Amino acid sequence: MPRRRLAVAAAALSAAFSLVLYAALAASAAVPPPPAGWSLVWADDFNGPAGSLPDSGNWIIDTGHSYPGGPANWGTGEIQNYTANPSNLSLDGTGNLRITPLGANRDWTSARIETRRSDFKPADGRVLRIEGRIQMPNVTGQAALGYWPAFWALGSPYRGNYWNWPGIGEFDIMENVNGINSVWAVLHCGVAPGGPCNEFSGLGANRACPGASCQSAFHTYRFEWDRSVSPNQLRWYVDGQQFHSVSQSQFDAATWNNMTGHAGYFILLNVAMGGAFPDGVAGFSTPTAATVSGRPMVVDYVAVWQSGTTGPTPTGPTPTNPPGDVDARSTIQAERHQAQSGTIVETTTDTGGGQNVGAITNGDWLRFDNVNFGGTAATQFRARVASGAAGGVSGLVQVRLGSPTAPPIGDFALANTGGWQSWRTIPANVSPVTGTHTVYLTFSSGQPADFVNVNWFTFSTT
Repeated sequence: MPRRRLAVAAAALSAAFSLVLYAALAASAAVPPPPAGWSLVWADDFNGPAGSLPDSGNWIIDTGHSYPGGPANWGTGEIQNYTANPSNLSLDGTGNLRITPLGANRDWTSARIETRRSDFKPADGRVLRIEGRIQMPNVTGQAALGYWPAFWALGSPYRGNYWNWPGIGEFDIMENVNGINSVWAVLHCGVAPGGPCNEFSGLGANRACPGASCQSAFHTYRFEWDRSVSPNQLRWYVDGQQFHSVSQSQFDAATWNNMTGHAGYFILLNVAMGGAFPDGVAGFSTPTAATVSGRPMVVDYVAVWQSGTTGPTPTGPTPTNPPGDVDARSTIQAERHQAQSGTIVETTTDTGGGQNVGAITNGDWLRFDNVNFGGTAATQFRARVASGAAGGVSGLVQVRLGSPTAPPIGDFALANTGGWQSWRTIPANVSPVTGTHTVYLTFSSGQPADFVNVNWFTFSTT
């Protein structure tokens, strides 16, 4: 966590410490179906054999005491060594992920993971919802000193830089320290120290978990980024009850753009030990000799939804292409991308049914790995597209190889086709291509509005 919190006044805390026995954990629940009018962007239900690591296709496991070249102790003063050891990080075989700190005094190990995807961001006019069902480490009182579980998101430009925090933005969806029955929600942005987000503390709020304590039961923690209203809004919830919000109107344009104008966010789960936040709340260095080892944070699921579908919504994770090469001359379904930025998946009424990719606007992209063009050069690209864009709104559908910023090898222009489910197959010439490539479909428009849906595409020699 690149948070560098100063001391938090203990008087601001309303929760009491209490010692409890370590209880059996509640059964896991499936990822809920999307609410009406929403679609699932991404999810992990943490199903798998007991003792196995989380899906490497979804998660990166962070190790050590910092990112290579980044701030020491993850920028927060936390003392644990993050590992990929199943004793610290593993599925439990019943649909949960466990992150378990182990150690004593000042010698601890734990775990931290982050999503491979770093493009979680609502399309213009839509709402993004990031949600997790989590039980905090079931430990309180003196035995909990130094425990710092968190569910949060960082702006994508942090990857590979590690020194541009807090300008790139951080959404702390759930934080807790020292086993207190309270969930903290915090926004970090701007500059540090000080600035519009009052760094290093951030703009935050906290409250007790509804009903059962945060430590003794699972609760659902949710963050919403709302681009459907002006000014935009950021909102935090526990068990469906909103307890914190921040408005775009609180910031100057540059601060807001630095935080929201990039490709999106990646999601993190971790349990730190010690550091600025737990030390500041306790008023002394943590963990201590009284801190007990082995109390896991248990994560049932993490899911991301987006509002604004145009029909029945999918109820499972977006499918991806199977392992191995994809024949460039086959019909490549747009929803079977390996990564995307700014789009949604929705049910299509096009011939054959299935799904299409929608909510596509300027700067969005889709990535398809291992597309095999073979030894005979493909020279034409065809895509099945539709548009219900308003008058005067149009854009380009472009093909690029290797990078979303590489020069296009071909493109075609598109305006309104008669509706978002009024489909046409449009051809375009492309520079001759052989071999196997990562293919990007990129979308460029002079207007900040949705202008195209894509069902499928293919390449050919004629």
